[in-house]
Amino acid sequence: MGFITVGQENGQNIQIYYKDWGSGQPIVFSHGWPLSADAWDDQMLFLASKGYRCIAHDRRGHGRSSQPWNGNDMDTYADDLAAVVQALNLQNAIHIGHSTGGGEVVRYLARHGTKRAAKAVLIGAVPPIMVQSPTNPKGLPIKVFDDIRAAVLKDRAQFFKEIVLPFYGANRPDAHVSQGLMDSFWLQGMQAGLKAIYDCVKAFSETDQTEDLKKIDIPTLILHSEDDQIVPIADSALLSSKLIKNATLKIYKGAPHGMCSTHKTQVNQDLLAFLQG
Repeated sequence: MGFITVGQENGQNIQIYYKDWGSGQPIVFSHGWPLSADAWDDQMLFLASKGYRCIAHDRRGHGRSSQPWNGNDMDTYADDLAAVVQALNLQNAIHIGHSTGGGEVVRYLARHGTKRAAKAVLIGAVPPIMVQSPTNPKGLPIKVFDDIRAAVLKDRAQFFKEIVLPFYGANRPDAHVSQGLMDSFWLQGMQAGLKAIYDCVKAFSETDQTEDLKKIDIPTLILHSEDDQIVPIADSALLSSKLIKNATLKIYKGAPHGMCSTHKTQVNQDLLAFLQG
């Protein structure tokens, strides 16, 4: 495991932490807000055991990566991802992104091209754009995201304890979500820098990736739940699957936004089938 320097701020190196498990065709994972590379452990352990090289990084400002004041935007996230890919000289890579990480993957592929990429997977991903506007009337009102920012500033520790319930669907009848899983979300979120947490809300909600999606020219699997309470499917996956030329959409029934943890067996099998297909 190590760090990759992606730039400088105030004379200090900005370093991106990454973990690198297994060997074989590389799979690069991009995590959601406000988590870290650890959110992918279930997928990394499974796929590394199947003969893949699994790499996951902590987005700038999150987890163990540096916490610079600037760069908490989708362009810079994509550039940081490109720096990781280049530093490790990854070829024929499969990119998997969850939630905000899905936006990072889409912007990376559109901004840096697909020469080094073979396939992509978007899970509960935010593109094309979440916020409501005249051109996106079915999006979520800006107040939703203003309220998130206000809650983060007021008491982010408590807010993370509250948002984890819809994130994992623990607020649904007959849900069985362990306290340990919810505690893990809280711990990962509290590792992140407050500035990054705050700025990233704008990045994941207001970045229009409509044109990015049209540029993706590699096979892409889209996994999304019809009961996703964080990124509603109607204004995300249902649109993205039509904008990406070679996309396959698989809709999960009754799964939460955090289905990579709660439905990890099904997700892992779907990923493996797509990778081997």
